[in-house]
Amino acid sequence: MHEMSIAMAVVGQVEEAAEAGGASAVTSVRLQVGELAGVVPDALAFCFELACAGTLLEGAELVTEPVEARAHCRSCTGDWAVGMPPRLICPRCGQATGVELRTGRELQILSVCWEDAPARVRPPVTTREPISEER
Repeated sequence: MHEMSIAMAVVGQVEEAAEAGGASAVTSVRLQVGELAGVVPDALAFCFELACAGTLLEGAELVTEPVEARAHCRSCTGDWAVGMPPRLICPRCGQATGVELRTGRELQILSVCWEDAPARVRPPVTTREPISEER
């Protein structure tokens, strides 16, 4: 199941950004997942929950946004939904050459929500009176 390695990579990248941003906890992660990315969203959600354990992301919500696979034919300029299994022959002109897959392979982090860590309060600096050299 490669969803676990994807989940671990997402958690690693988000945790690194959250720590650099001074976060105390991550509340949600939004991912764009293309229809042809080879990722099963339910399996990814399960693995994400496991990968978050013991990190800043523990308890974070994973929101996946599906992206429909679409292609374009350079011969007749037609566009169509590729579907599953992928149909990479233009339904308008029947050409298979000059077909370009435009969307559907995405797998990217769109946004992350986190809580900022409370500002650290530095203890007041105490200054001492200089010690007199008088005896």
